Amino acid sequence: MSSSEFPCDAAEVVRLPSSLPAATVLLIEPFYGGSHRQLMDFLAADLGQSALLCATPAKKWHWVARVSALHFAQVIPEGHCFRSIFASSVLNLAELMSLRPDLAGCRKILYFHENQLVYPAQEEKERDFQYGYNQILSALVADINVFNSQFNLDSFLENIDKFLAKIPTARPKRSVASEIRPKCRVIYFPLNLPSFRFTPKTSRLRTPDLACKLCNMDETLLTGASTCGRNSSVLGESQISRQQLPLHIVWPHRWEHDKNPDFFVSVLEILRSEDIPFRLSVVGEQFSEVPDSFQHVAFAFGDCLKRLGYLPSKEEYFAVLMDADVVVSTANHEFFGAAMLEAVHFGCYPLAPRRLVYPELYPDQYLYDPSKLSNLVDILRIFCLNPSLVRSSRPHLDVSCFSWPALRQKFLFS
Repeated sequence: MSSSEFPCDAAEVVRLPSSLPAATVLLIEPFYGGSHRQLMDFLAADLGQSALLCATPAKKWHWVARVSALHFAQVIPEGHCFRSIFASSVLNLAELMSLRPDLAGCRKILYFHENQLVYPAQEEKERDFQYGYNQILSALVADINVFNSQFNLDSFLENIDKFLAKIPTARPKRSVASEIRPKCRVIYFPLNLPSFRFTPKTSRLRTPDLACKLCNMDETLLTGASTCGRNSSVLGESQISRQQLPLHIVWPHRWEHDKNPDFFVSVLEILRSEDIPFRLSVVGEQFSEVPDSFQHVAFAFGDCLKRLGYLPSKEEYFAVLMDADVVVSTANHEFFGAAMLEAVHFGCYPLAPRRLVYPELYPDQYLYDPSKLSNLVDILRIFCLNPSLVRSSRPHLDVSCFSWPALRQKFLFS
């Protein structure tokens, strides 16, 4: 994108085109990080001079979900020619429109990466009514509500009226879901998929640009794995043929309770108790509160750990996926699952629970019964004892339909 970037303060990013009147699309992202940032960057780059991006960093989600409308009301220029607004549902769009009535005539598009009506709280009494209520109000104000999966859309609409039924007095007199439904559509989240030529994973290295990183990857194992474990997993690995190495399992998800890490660790512990060989990488974004399960992983599985911890470099992250054989999800909460699809792009065999968004995206052969711990254990046991089953061929999944080139026209509303 041809633009200048002005960090107005430590918590704000505003990217202005060279001439503000040229901007007809206003992009607003209160949580500018991860998948939220990726989507906005795709749009900003494609729209170029016709877009103005206003964003705040991906910090303190609970705060920005509550108060970012006031912040953006003050930051968004008043002298503008905006015709469209594209924002994530973290923003309270209703509040922004009341604070900035000059924006009310714009076509307002809201993108739902998730919805707070079914976001799993550890205890129901901990669920904050305001977050879901803000999303409902924003959906009412928006002209178009876009969801990253049919599961996300359906779970939102199906829960609106019973969510509002919790209100003890002054409840809505008619169905709010029926007002929102006609304005809803699904556009899958666009993945950033680097070009990649698949060869069966029985060969050690596949592309020269990542090959050198892959060879050195084990030497940078993050603190936590035992020394003897690191040495035993690295020793001579570059000289060992791919076929002789244990199965490499990767778990590339946020380190939070809604991704159900306890279930995953329990599966690994059963495999370990049976002396089943495997290699393990646990990567994904970490936050201030880390589930106890991950502390346990470093000590219990140190001898088979290849990577443990968040990889800020995309090249390192992709190198792990290239080396892995199987990618596993144990999520209790997932509206799309970009990390799983990225792993599939690099040839990993996916194993996901038969619930949430996964039946929408994956054929049944890649799904397991999440109500039975033994089901996932049985599948991984077979793969660990026979790695060639997953190394000899690519999963029968074409994820190119989720790439930005495939989806960009659907996103260019302006």
